[in-house]
Amino acid sequence: MSPNAKTVIAADVVNLDSDDEDDVVGGGRGLSLIENPQVPSTTADARVAAPLETLECRSFWKAGESYVTPNVVSQAAPGMLEHARVHPKFLHSNATSHKWAFGAIAELLDNAVDEIQNGATFVKIDKIDIAKNNSPALVFQDDGAGMDPNGLRKCMSLGYSSKKSNTTIGQYGNGFKTSTMRLGADAIVFSRSTRSGKATQSVGLLSYTFLRRTGQDDVIVPMIDIDISKERPQPIIYGSSEDWSTNLDILLKWSPFSTKDELLRQFDDIGTHGTKVIIYNLWLNDEGIYELSFDDDDEDIRLRDESVHDGKRVHPKELERRAHISHHLRYSLRAYASLLYLEKFKNFKIILRGIPVKQFNIADEFRYPEIIKYKPQIATIEQATTEIKVGFIKEAPALAVSGFNVYHKNRLIRPFWKVTMDGSALGNGVVGVLEANFIEPAHDKQDFERSSLFQRLEARLKRIVYDYWTSHCHVFGYRTPQMPADRSKRTPIPDQPPTVNTFNPFPSPSQGGGPIIREISISNATSVRTVAAPPPHMRNSTGVRNNFQPVQLNPQPAVTDTRNKLGGKSVEEISQENIQLFMKCEEYVKKETEMEQTVRNLEKELEDAKSKCAQLAMLVDAKKEMQQV
Repeated sequence: MSPNAKTVIAADVVNLDSDDEDDVVGGGRGLSLIENPQVPSTTADARVAAPLETLECRSFWKAGESYVTPNVVSQAAPGMLEHARVHPKFLHSNATSHKWAFGAIAELLDNAVDEIQNGATFVKIDKIDIAKNNSPALVFQDDGAGMDPNGLRKCMSLGYSSKKSNTTIGQYGNGFKTSTMRLGADAIVFSRSTRSGKATQSVGLLSYTFLRRTGQDDVIVPMIDIDISKERPQPIIYGSSEDWSTNLDILLKWSPFSTKDELLRQFDDIGTHGTKVIIYNLWLNDEGIYELSFDDDDEDIRLRDESVHDGKRVHPKELERRAHISHHLRYSLRAYASLLYLEKFKNFKIILRGIPVKQFNIADEFRYPEIIKYKPQIATIEQATTEIKVGFIKEAPALAVSGFNVYHKNRLIRPFWKVTMDGSALGNGVVGVLEANFIEPAHDKQDFERSSLFQRLEARLKRIVYDYWTSHCHVFGYRTPQMPADRSKRTPIPDQPPTVNTFNPFPSPSQGGGPIIREISISNATSVRTVAAPPPHMRNSTGVRNNFQPVQLNPQPAVTDTRNKLGGKSVEEISQENIQLFMKCEEYVKKETEMEQTVRNLEKELEDAKSKCAQLAMLVDAKKEMQQV
């Protein structure tokens, strides 16, 4: 800091008009330079184009270490109440909830998608170069309604969310802080909006670098607000003009922009409403390389795939697996964004590095599709029925990819969630898609809370995979109780597969085509299945599908007249026995759950009986006393 830097005590900020029903926590006071009066002004240094400040440690997972906590806590300014402080280190530790950088990017995309209800038509994701130190920065920009000064302060607050709609994705009020701090050490926000006829533009800085380098013991967010309703823009002053200038000076020193004109030019491409977020001082990995790669593909943002750079030779089968979207989405933002939202947008685009992302639903390429209706229930609460689409991927059976893409409120939470055992060939190529709004996602929106509804869903998805595999694996030459094995079929069909809406390998006489639909209802750990159109080879004389029978699995090509003997049994016999044992285990788990429920019911009946006995004993004692009198 400059030796002649001066200290400014900021005044209270008045409550601003907002279309939100709730006021800012703390009586409507803003977050800019009011929570800590000992914030140094940098007027002497701000006008010089100094290099951009950075942290000594640029690795995200180590940036929270060696944070020196001040021994003396700064006192509240005269006339201000003492308040609970949020230490700057919390910004970093809070961001560690995002283990995956793309998960943090998805949070920022969710904010833009939530703005569709306010007229947003696009969100842009791109890379820019910071002139101060010639480093890359990540930019997110949308044309939503934008935020007024009060709205921006709520955005910067911890744990505040005004999103009350059942259709919005955000709900915890924590996504912006965790996602920006996960991607880079600093983020600057530009937002322009019109509320109640008053047009404003605001700038806010959430800078971990600023907080650490200046030794703050509280989270300070410098902000400036400008009224642009009139012909000539006017600063919005809450305390004094000196306070506004102090905020501006800090923004110019710690942001990528050295002058006020350069700072305000960032609004030029926003238009009359919208928001732009610039994340800079991006994190490095342990090797000192940027975690996000902008150079591998000019149309994409990628994560470093260590398996590609290890120099080892890769089997062609493994190369084919890595080319599939189930693997590709881990390292390609374009691939991940294409699957991120279940329903395709009508008037909204995700524009990545200047090129729109083409949305993709893997269910559109399913072969032999089925639609299964699942109705979860817990206690007395009945949830809405959801549809589970399941089928073979077009590369089956050559590609060992399986799992379910599980969405929540249109947002992908778990991609290709594998519910079968690792190493088992059962279910290879079987993929499903469903929207599970009846279970709650975790805070990072990359998994679900482990509730009883989640556990029941997991058990049901396992059964769906086994049932589907049993009724369809004969297509690829695997043996079923009804059909012998035919290994000549175990090659992928080269033709382009028809979509779910135009193809059904097992049409029923009543339906004449379309996907097979089954209904599943779960109640008190028991299940009832109604099969609307079972495939012909699975029907018995009564027209009802046979009970599940284990199938023969051996995906490796057979060698003529050669069989591996293990303990006197062939590999095929051991595989058959293994599947039978696993299915028995599943049945035992189901029976155990049913017995536990029965025990609970009996215990409840016993308690009721004891209560009745106690009441009867009291009545008997009362009658005896009356007779004695």
